[in-house]
Amino acid sequence: MGKINQGILGGFSGKVGTVIGGSWKGITYMRAKAVSIADPKTEAQLSQRAKFALVLRFLQPCTDYVRTGYKNYAIKQSAFNAATSYTLANAVTGTYPTFGIDPSKVMLSRGALTVASNVQAALSGNLLKITWDDNSGMASARNTDKALAIAVNPDNSEAVYRIGGTTRDSGEESLTIPGDWTGDTVEVYLGFISADGKEVSNSVYAGLVVIP
Repeated sequence: MGKINQGILGGFSGKVGTVIGGSWKGITYMRAKAVSIADPKTEAQLSQRAKFALVLRFLQPCTDYVRTGYKNYAIKQSAFNAATSYTLANAVTGTYPTFGIDPSKVMLSRGALTVASNVQAALSGNLLKITWDDNSGMASARNTDKALAIAVNPDNSEAVYRIGGTTRDSGEESLTIPGDWTGDTVEVYLGFISADGKEVSNSVYAGLVVIP
């Protein structure tokens, strides 16, 4: 039975006939009750599920990072869902049942702040050093912008990152690589967030690094 929360013209929660009402993040919604499907395992459905599972596996270790990286896209959805939608639409390659992710097309942060310039990544001992050219003063880039650096290990579903690290004018950030990543390949990305935390840049793919 449905319950009216704010009078006859307000939203309702629960089920009324074939309609379900509820609220998410203060947004009242109604949706149709799911229709029973006799055979839910069509190739199209299996294909979509496979792509979704692949994207989730890549993004889940980056959850805290994308909460910052996609904060300005968290409109009527979570930042993680926004990142998932973008990755599904832009970075999945192949055909069912053989899908992959093109890491160069993944964006782990998105926004209007000026992107990093000439980003490079290299290993020095257990430190992954990410460098870039200082482009402070170009477009919206400021010398006080903070680095959003991340290294993703897709095979292990793990990531190391630093949110709001060194400043844009420093030209360098470092991440400590776990000892048990020996022999793994990691994908490296760099974005920026403004000093006041309001603006974010698109992430730049710095390439892959093999951990010896």
